[in-house]
Amino acid sequence: MSNNGTVTPKVRGPGRPPKKIISCTWCNETKLPLKYVFPTTNGKKEFCSETCLAEFRKAYVKGACIQCDNVIRGNNTPSKDYCSTFCMNKHQKKEVTNSRVAAIAPTTPLEGSPGPFQYETYQPFDWDEYLRETSSVQAPLSCFKQTSSPPLNDFKVGMKLEALDPRNVTSTCIATVISILGPRLRLRLDGSDNKNDFWRLVDSSEIHPIGHCEKSGGMLQPPLGFRMNASSWPMFLLKTLNGAEMAPAKIFQKEPTGPRTNLFQVGQKLEAVDKKNPQLICCATVGAVKNDQIHVTFDGWRGAFDYWCKYDSRDIFPVGWCAKSGHPMQPPGQNRCRWSRPSFAAHAPTSSVSSITVEVVQSPEADTSATPPPPIAIHFRKSCLGGPLIDSTQLVSSIEDTSPAVLAKKLVSQILNASHKSEKILARLGALSGDEMVITHNGNTFTIKLPQLSKAGDLEGVFQTLSQALGCCQNLFALEQVLKECPLCDLKSSPSPVKRKPPEQEAATSTTPPEPSNSTESTAASLNKIPVQEWSIKEVIQFIESTDPCLGVHADLFREHEIDGKAFLLLNSDMLMKYMGLKLGPAVKICNLVSRLKSRRYML
Repeated sequence: MSNNGTVTPKVRGPGRPPKKIISCTWCNETKLPLKYVFPTTNGKKEFCSETCLAEFRKAYVKGACIQCDNVIRGNNTPSKDYCSTFCMNKHQKKEVTNSRVAAIAPTTPLEGSPGPFQYETYQPFDWDEYLRETSSVQAPLSCFKQTSSPPLNDFKVGMKLEALDPRNVTSTCIATVISILGPRLRLRLDGSDNKNDFWRLVDSSEIHPIGHCEKSGGMLQPPLGFRMNASSWPMFLLKTLNGAEMAPAKIFQKEPTGPRTNLFQVGQKLEAVDKKNPQLICCATVGAVKNDQIHVTFDGWRGAFDYWCKYDSRDIFPVGWCAKSGHPMQPPGQNRCRWSRPSFAAHAPTSSVSSITVEVVQSPEADTSATPPPPIAIHFRKSCLGGPLIDSTQLVSSIEDTSPAVLAKKLVSQILNASHKSEKILARLGALSGDEMVITHNGNTFTIKLPQLSKAGDLEGVFQTLSQALGCCQNLFALEQVLKECPLCDLKSSPSPVKRKPPEQEAATSTTPPEPSNSTESTAASLNKIPVQEWSIKEVIQFIESTDPCLGVHADLFREHEIDGKAFLLLNSDMLMKYMGLKLGPAVKICNLVSRLKSRRYML
């Protein structure tokens, strides 16, 4: 205060920036810390309480400023689209600027996209001219699992829905619409990060409105790689859905039926998703056809982008699909620039735009002549012992594929088809260590684990793992066909043709441990004679395995934590998920068993 009684303002020191005051977006009070965040297209909004966040959401749905994303309050706004005259003038100025540079400015990848764009186009691609110039034919609509007219997309960014986790399709998760391209949705699983975003068509069978999983008797699961502790999933789920905008059921569409067989022919043209840059749909050719697979090659680009897929994949489309649906379509690579006027690399400098055709910056070498790799074959020695779980006489002679991973899936499918105890096989393979792999059996999807597969030689490790886990002869599978009898099975010494025994009896002569002789009923009956409080750890595990074979994969976990009968009756979901590391689904099943044992309504 000065001598004359006036207040002298404080002067900041040289070089010190003014302190930024952060206030709640809704009530404008500076209650730090602001722990509640609402993401918008123009940045995040922060709030001091759940009440302020909820009020903002209600107003935001009714309308928000297209410049700053603030809600529009009062009747003194210059327009229904802006919160103030300042925002209206700023947005209109930006629109004028954008229109001036739109013809030459390349777009940038979406935030969190898997990688940079290969190339970009800003003018429609002329398929008719391209087909004439290349003397090519387009694949007919009957080849594709797509509708004749692309479906309409009524979804909005920010809407919530249910989706299968693409890395674990046995789990249904909550997903948010991040962006929209034509009839395609870019989705992010709630609880995951932007590195695992994925795309789905609006008529995909893998997306549903909120509540579909519960109506179908299932439970929502955290995504693979859930960033929080598994025990916090129920509360996270509650907060995620509270006040969120749910995608209405009427905008979901039924997935079309596809062709029954592979109708594609080599050389036919189509439009296909670039798996390395899945926001792009590109000009492509059928490079090869084998069984139910087609080899997709991208015109004018090197073979590193090519891939094999099933003939009824939802990532391939008939010629002209992009133009009909309003989805951008990427033209052929650098050797085909004449059909796209103009086409640029995603990171090409704007100063280089001086003519219709521009040299592509750091573009890959064009190579559409690459031939698919030779197929790999697995041969079955049907005379070998299949152990307690596999009837080796029911196996086929051989299977083949060009991909080691796909071939491993086919191998497991053959084993399941040759077994009358497929649920035990799936449980054992699910408890292994290794890379996760999703397979389909009897219309249901299961996750198993096998050693890493990058080359054909890695299949030898898979053979060894399967023989140890399933109790079959290690020579039952081989990469080379062997006609002589297996020495391990001791069939060579037989003077006459050996009469095959049922798989259960063969296990007694196998070098692997036989399957327990007690059936599920006898195990349950024997346990029923003992009070639960007196069960040993082994008897607790026997009870779980006999009640639900899929829970048997957690046997080692019960041994590690020394869960006997008394401890079993004290278990709850928090203990199972927080301290034992179980997922929500198995934890709920085990809690249900404990509850029914306590009430004595459970009949063993």
